[in-house]
Amino acid sequence: METQARWHPPSPGDAAEQTAQLFEARYGGAPDGVWSAPGRVNLIGEHVDYVGGVCLPFALPQRTWAAVRPRNDGVLRLASAEIDVPWQGPIDKIGPGNPEGWAAYPAGVVWAMVQDDLLPAEFGGADVAVRSDVPLGAGLSSSAALECAVAIALAELNGGGPGRLSPSARTRLAKSCVRAENEIALAMTGGMDQVIALHAEAGHCLRLDCETYDFEQLPLRLERHGLGLLVINTNAPHRLVDGDYGRRRASVERAAALLGLRSLRQAASFEVVAPALAKLAPQDPVLPRRARHVITEISRAKEAARLLVEDRGAELGGLLNASHASLRDDYEISCVELDVAVQAARGAGALGARMVGGGFGGSAIALVLRTELAAVAETVLAEARRHGLALPTFVRAEACGAAARA
Repeated sequence: METQARWHPPSPGDAAEQTAQLFEARYGGAPDGVWSAPGRVNLIGEHVDYVGGVCLPFALPQRTWAAVRPRNDGVLRLASAEIDVPWQGPIDKIGPGNPEGWAAYPAGVVWAMVQDDLLPAEFGGADVAVRSDVPLGAGLSSSAALECAVAIALAELNGGGPGRLSPSARTRLAKSCVRAENEIALAMTGGMDQVIALHAEAGHCLRLDCETYDFEQLPLRLERHGLGLLVINTNAPHRLVDGDYGRRRASVERAAALLGLRSLRQAASFEVVAPALAKLAPQDPVLPRRARHVITEISRAKEAARLLVEDRGAELGGLLNASHASLRDDYEISCVELDVAVQAARGAGALGARMVGGGFGGSAIALVLRTELAAVAETVLAEARRHGLALPTFVRAEACGAAARA
């Protein structure tokens, strides 16, 4: 693959050492440890986590690394290898919208963990240095990887003990990370990204119920059928805190309220609720389409989970294609770069392909015969070049493990 080398993560040992070196250069002395959390790909179940839907995420080899050392003066200091905008400030001044930018995510984690009694009320602070192999703006959850790397570091440094956090403790951490993203970074995302970052298991994806946070590990046995998942980073960046994302979420919440439902997860089917929506919101032709995406996507995710349980992964292609069509036409969050990538992958022989992540840029995935991975990538690259788009980068997705100490 012509561009794959630009997106190949270093070995875990090298990455941990580089992060420790960054820490020493910024703060002097060594950190108390280095922790990491993975980026993710969602096989299917897009834009349903915030309505309590079902999704099937798995963790990528690409990770965010955090070197951390406690303080005792109530100050948090943050530095990043990728974004040369360090931040420091008193923990008791962290709040909605403060700090801004990338620092909101790790600072928000500290705030949320204190609020949720996962850190003491008089938490003494920390020095944190981070670096990431998860591409920023690619729709592969770089923000949750950052949050969860910092969260597990602080949890283990404050009584959790290395490698001893229970599944329930990890779920509490995930909820705090969601709170950080929603209330401090002001990005109203759901909990899928944080749950997979803290509960991922190598070779598996999660069947995650975002209403209850219950999950089941499903074997992702694609290789035995000669299949692989190609991640296509279109290099068209997106931002999850813009108005478009918020309007999508507001639309589906309004649809649920009009129907008298707690969320669209409770809808029996779109065919059942469509007449009611048409009657209740006759001047809003967009609302039914937004609701149709969410309701049908939850059904597709449930069907995909069933196929994985029955070891019928080769039949996932049609569901991926239908998901992309729904995200493109009903939810309207695709873009030319994603559509070109998806269409080119299918034309080159992919069994199915769809955009992933928040939309308006970012990445797509394609289910491909392993013998055709390079050929599909080259076709997608050629089509991007022909359309005058940013050149994509590629990686063969492998389901990896959860956040942990290096």
